[in-house]
Amino acid sequence: MSDFPYTDRFAVNRTLPEHGRSREDVLAELKAMAAAEDPTWETGRVSGTMYCGDHEHYRFLDEAFGMFAHVNVLQRDICPSATKFEGEVIAMALDLMHGEAITGTEPAGMVTTGGTGSIIHALLAYREHAAKHRGITRPNFIKPETGHPAFDKGCHLFGIELRKAPINPDTTQVDVDWVADNIDENTIAIMGSACNYGYGTVDPIPELGQVALDRGVGLHVDGCLGGFVLPFANEFGYDVPLFDFRVPGVTSISADNHKYGYALKGASTLLFRDKAYRNAQYFYLLDWTGGKYMSPGIEGSRSGGLIAAAWASMVQLGRDGYRRYAKAIFETAFAMQDAVRSHPELQIMGSPTFCFSFRSDEFDIYHVADAMKPKGWRFNGQQYPNAIHMAVTRPQTQPGVVEAFRADLDDAVAYAKKKTAAGEAPVSAAVYGGIPGGLTTEAAQFIEGFMEQMLDTQQSVPPA
Repeated sequence: MSDFPYTDRFAVNRTLPEHGRSREDVLAELKAMAAAEDPTWETGRVSGTMYCGDHEHYRFLDEAFGMFAHVNVLQRDICPSATKFEGEVIAMALDLMHGEAITGTEPAGMVTTGGTGSIIHALLAYREHAAKHRGITRPNFIKPETGHPAFDKGCHLFGIELRKAPINPDTTQVDVDWVADNIDENTIAIMGSACNYGYGTVDPIPELGQVALDRGVGLHVDGCLGGFVLPFANEFGYDVPLFDFRVPGVTSISADNHKYGYALKGASTLLFRDKAYRNAQYFYLLDWTGGKYMSPGIEGSRSGGLIAAAWASMVQLGRDGYRRYAKAIFETAFAMQDAVRSHPELQIMGSPTFCFSFRSDEFDIYHVADAMKPKGWRFNGQQYPNAIHMAVTRPQTQPGVVEAFRADLDDAVAYAKKKTAAGEAPVSAAVYGGIPGGLTTEAAQFIEGFMEQMLDTQQSVPPA
């Protein structure tokens, strides 16, 4: 049996074909694979992953993308439309994040290739700005332990010391006092999430903003997940603290267009209170034999199609479209959370928003995942503590999904009690769960080896 997919249905290309196939034949194969894979998430039982789920909207974006897919936005003299698209995406995102509250500086932004792209560009900007204006050569950055792993990745890549702040286990919000106590003369910035991926909770951004102002450091708000949903929360009467540029200490915000902005994958927005931060990470090479070279960020060539599609999504949906979808997502998420709370054996982590996590002290929560997986539910497993994560997207807002979740969860809790009484371990614990007693060096090496094998398999060439 091969780990390489579709070997039983289609020819495998182990070498470049000597003769090409017809376009019709190639498209037929692609359509067959898409038809096989889309039903998995179309049911609304998959956490996150597909944030829009509207095939009509996808077709609209595909058409917008196709007109500019071949364009390289590095060369604006050939494609001035890219400046229109990118500039307006930035302006609309600034509007959503209350850029009008910014005074005394010129706000700016950039369109990146995704959440990780926005995060690492923010880190690069803070590092370069601090080196230029504060003479910092050994920078450090502080994030809550719930902050996205992209901050760990970026700090690793850019030689920035990462300091991880603990969270309050009840609220799952960052310990602001710890952050304040661990800022020093080499701290370039701190961050908070709105909301964090794991628990769907929003860090106390106003308090972090005051710390940033008092200590003279930047504050990045990671709104990659919530940036196109949370701005509407207060309109619906939900208690979500301020997290945007109305908080004076906030100096940058990331928000992913390709999540709840309903753009195609490969688009995110990074916003700055002061363009001096953004411009600090511009790259110039003046003496290259190929001519003078510059780029606004890490990437050189970028497809104009992704920026055009992000722009098309924003102007087609408008504020009322995003508001309408956000309302349905919030209502669905809170209905699902009510279903969880109906079981005293289950506890929701903190006070979440449109995504949430739940655990149990009565049984291994992965028994619940085991019971619901055959019914099509795909959760994200969590650890320290072991929990199940559900990010509500538009597919979950379909009629009947909440009712199915409630009924299947009832059965899953009964299943978990039965398995626990029998002393049986859950199957999914090996994939989802933390290591009992903590992550030892030996356990870490074993897990890394297992994960390396997974990545090797996912990027493997076809077997002979």
